[in-house]
Amino acid sequence: MAASLSEDDRLTLDQQVCFTLSVAAREVVSLYRPLLEPLGLTHPQYLVMVALWGAEGHVSIKQLSKQLRLEAPTLSPLLKRLQNAGLVERQRDPADERSLQVSVTDQGWELRTRAAAVPAAIIERLGMTVPELESLQDALAEVIEHAKTQDAPPAPAVDLSLDGEL
Repeated sequence: MAASLSEDDRLTLDQQVCFTLSVAAREVVSLYRPLLEPLGLTHPQYLVMVALWGAEGHVSIKQLSKQLRLEAPTLSPLLKRLQNAGLVERQRDPADERSLQVSVTDQGWELRTRAAAVPAAIIERLGMTVPELESLQDALAEVIEHAKTQDAPPAPAVDLSLDGEL
């Protein structure tokens, strides 16, 4: 039995922000794949390298994790693969033996030269102007800020029970 939906019904797939963001992310990442494969990078590895190329010298795993918004257990295997590929080095922080630092190797810096064409190629593939993409990034950054719950007050209680209905 199909439910009758009103025009202001927000419980449709088209109205789910999470769905739109998920599809957009998947589609955009798929544009990167053919550009990154010749570089020997996956999209997550590319983001790690971009973050490291933008840093000066050594970066702590903690700093990198915060910048990329990745948990350490997710970041560590990425760094290990990049190290095995000769693109980064991981070493203990001399000031704090408990902390690991990461830096780009000469081979990693050489890869940056080849990767420099990726952003322009993505802009071209998207068919959007730089101002349009900057506006989109600003809007998405705002969504991210609003979605953070760590400092937000608790959400109001919503009754999700089915009251015996299935």
